[in-house]
Amino acid sequence: MQWFNFSHFRITPFSILDVLLLAIIIYQLYNLIRGTIAANIFIGLALIYILYYIVPDTQMPLLAGILKKVADVGIIAIIIVFQPEIRRFLLLVGKNASLQRNKAWWRYFFGRSESEKNNYARIKPIMDACKSMKQSRTGALIVFAKFYDEQFYQSSGEALDSKISKRLLESIFQKNSPLHDGAVVIAENKIKAASCILPLTDKADLPLQFGLRHRAGIGVTENNDATAIIVSEETGEISYAKQGRVKMNVSFAELEKLLNKDF
Repeated sequence: MQWFNFSHFRITPFSILDVLLLAIIIYQLYNLIRGTIAANIFIGLALIYILYYIVPDTQMPLLAGILKKVADVGIIAIIIVFQPEIRRFLLLVGKNASLQRNKAWWRYFFGRSESEKNNYARIKPIMDACKSMKQSRTGALIVFAKFYDEQFYQSSGEALDSKISKRLLESIFQKNSPLHDGAVVIAENKIKAASCILPLTDKADLPLQFGLRHRAGIGVTENNDATAIIVSEETGEISYAKQGRVKMNVSFAELEKLLNKDF
């Protein structure tokens, strides 16, 4: 194995930029797999590669041959095993690179949009519904999808395409409602679907009080460009999930700021 020759390495602005970009990518990848099963899989693959380099070919030919076969298909195996994490990483890159979604630049070049000015009118019914469901301890999961994928959301739920209103949200999540099980998906300023069954997160370090509703809320934000509000049925506590992370016990003032930023 040929080691890197540091004598040919020169410090230039491009080499510094090279190291910084690599550090940012590694940090983002670490954040994506932290606390998930993928972290354990990564450790397992790393151990296989370490064994591949230290096992002598002549003295242990059988094990060395198996490890070589695994190493030969390493890139393909990584793509298959880490497909959800790679998808989330590409979504993160695309989201940060999109000029339209960077509101500061968008305002600088084009001025404040009319939709931003009227944003409070859009989020008020959601805020009012969350306040009511918190008081009555009605469990709820509301997903805000930046891009509405009909096949993903509607395949397990009921299409509505309705105007957002406090009473409609409360009615959907009432225990006697046939649509209360699952998530409401909001996109394009409408309630697009209800009773949607979402993928659960595989994070292993979540609080013990988190049930399927919280795991689904976190899971949908891991694999899609979406955010989620979760109202706990047991405590009435409101949580806010984004990019696979969750804020617990969110106040209404904080919830309004988050919705203004993301919705």
